[in-house]
Amino acid sequence: MKNKKMKKIILLCFICFLTLSLTGCTKYVKDKKGRAVKEPTTGQTLASNILCKPTNKDVIKTYKKNKVNIDKLTTCSKFTPASGKYNGLWESLFIKPLSFIIIKIGRILENYGLAIIAVTLLIRLIIFPISQKSAMQSENMKFAQKDLEKLEKKYKGRDSQEDQMKKAQEMMTIYKKYNINPMSGCLFAFIQMPLFFAFLESLNRLPIVFEGKFLGYNLGASPFVKIFGSSLSFGKLIDSFGNGTWIYLLLPILVGLATFFSFKLNSGVSGGSEEQQDQMKTMMNVMLVFIIFTSFTMPVSIILYWVTGSLFTVIQAYIIRRKKDGSRSSK
Repeated sequence: MKNKKMKKIILLCFICFLTLSLTGCTKYVKDKKGRAVKEPTTGQTLASNILCKPTNKDVIKTYKKNKVNIDKLTTCSKFTPASGKYNGLWESLFIKPLSFIIIKIGRILENYGLAIIAVTLLIRLIIFPISQKSAMQSENMKFAQKDLEKLEKKYKGRDSQEDQMKKAQEMMTIYKKYNINPMSGCLFAFIQMPLFFAFLESLNRLPIVFEGKFLGYNLGASPFVKIFGSSLSFGKLIDSFGNGTWIYLLLPILVGLATFFSFKLNSGVSGGSEEQQDQMKTMMNVMLVFIIFTSFTMPVSIILYWVTGSLFTVIQAYIIRRKKDGSRSSK
């Protein structure tokens, strides 16, 4: 009954989040043919509802050429959560406050790449109690795995309703023994999703960020555009080693490594048969490949957020694992 109630609460929260996100989302500049307009040097698709004025002359020219009125916008240095008109709860509660924090920290650190890293770490520290519980559940599930495997073997081929009810009761007993709450991991995932989309929205709509640089990387550029331009070719990949844009290849590699270790250390082992576990591993491998390929089209600013968050998860999971192993060996 508790699980059913929790699922209903999560579903209700998801519907509320979806409703909020339908307003205040990024809108993109369109040309006369209705195609999205991209900034030539970075390849970034320009947002038409940016939050503050751009400073780059080429970016300003592109906006004015496509008849986007940016004159009424405040400068990014003077931007506040109250700036501009009201565009829905999603923008007012998430996008503008987060953008304001990124701008303020960026001005203090004098670099918006560092600001993205700092804000990511700050948010992860704020939600640390929830993420810690999720990581602890993951470790507890690993310790419970032997008992869960025995349970699967015990009820293998016994598909009657009575047997399945007994299996569920015994499984809950195992969960209680190892202090496992199956729904705790869902809570952290539910919090992560709006945070990711809020970051994506903020970074796409802050000219002061996507015009900036970090360690030589343009924060608004994507690895694909910097290396290949508008079309994929082996020749352009070779040329990238001559013109220096090959360094953008390092970013998808970082995304892949950070995500791989994040999955490996923090995913835990789900209860179930060997076949179910194999399916879970396959799904994670598919997700990993998908994330790596997607990172080629992500702006550097989003990649910084993703890598920083993943590394935080890896370090957190490693510390918790060492703590758990130490406590078990001392018993």
